[in-house]
Amino acid sequence: MARCGPRRRPALALLLILLAVAALRAHATAPDSIELATWNLEWLIAPSNFQTLKTHCVPKGAPPAPHALPCDVAQRLGRSERDFAALARYARELNADVIALQEVDGEAAARLVFPGYAFCFTHRVHVQNNGFAIRAGLPYRCAPDLESLSLGDSLRRGAQVVLYPGQPREMRLLSVHLKSGCSDKPLSRADKACYELMRQIPVLRRWIDEQQRAGRPYAVLGDFNRDLLGDAASDGLWQRLSGPAGKPLLINVATGQAFRNCVPGQGYAAYIDHIVLSADLATAVVPGSFERLTYRPIDARRARLSDHCPVAVRARIQQIARPEIG
Repeated sequence: MARCGPRRRPALALLLILLAVAALRAHATAPDSIELATWNLEWLIAPSNFQTLKTHCVPKGAPPAPHALPCDVAQRLGRSERDFAALARYARELNADVIALQEVDGEAAARLVFPGYAFCFTHRVHVQNNGFAIRAGLPYRCAPDLESLSLGDSLRRGAQVVLYPGQPREMRLLSVHLKSGCSDKPLSRADKACYELMRQIPVLRRWIDEQQRAGRPYAVLGDFNRDLLGDAASDGLWQRLSGPAGKPLLINVATGQAFRNCVPGQGYAAYIDHIVLSADLATAVVPGSFERLTYRPIDARRARLSDHCPVAVRARIQQIARPEIG
């Protein structure tokens, strides 16, 4: 009898360790909150692919070619291992669960910045694609490209991911990179950029209405190339997407937040990278969790980072109110 006690203690200790590990794994895959972010990484291309693209780059004025790099971009935007290491440090500092990505040449490039993450990317035959980086262990499903947003693939497609598929907290995210060149002009202005941006608005609104009818929380994240906060007082893109002022469908998490450039002296005056949440998802936002992760000046001088920097926000999963269907 005296020998039985010592033999049982290691077994009990092992059982406690296994239970602790199981609890940690459960916490990793079912956290009580989730951090969402968006980051345009400015022509992010893996070095091995960049050299090939640079050799066969397209001169200015030449007809565009599938999966080709403009020569002016090739001359100014080649990144070294040190550049990728600096971007990866900022990704670790951001430490978000899901990051909407823009201007990325697929998984090979994204993995250098987000090692250990899973990815969903659009299938447009181009070096710039939208996508998502998803933290390992987070339940997700890549959804089909929102091809109609690209207006016949002349622009970028929308990337979709479903988080917590099949669970009560299921939500759908859309990563976008809208047409540039109409950031603060009236949408009715007679120029090509504003005309194409206007054509993208009904596509986005149909996607929003679809999520609303399905009764699921949703978010649109990315580079809107538009000052949505400045649009709020006019008949601009934001009003066309968000619905009536008294009961908006969408909430911009940057509302009321001071604007900060990615590095001192950058010269921009307003956000064009946005996270907009369905009204139900917005009720779960953790107060004070909005973040604009800027670059340290010394890093911006020494490394080729991006002309954009991340925007992020955190939401408590259990507090998400299911939207009204109708």
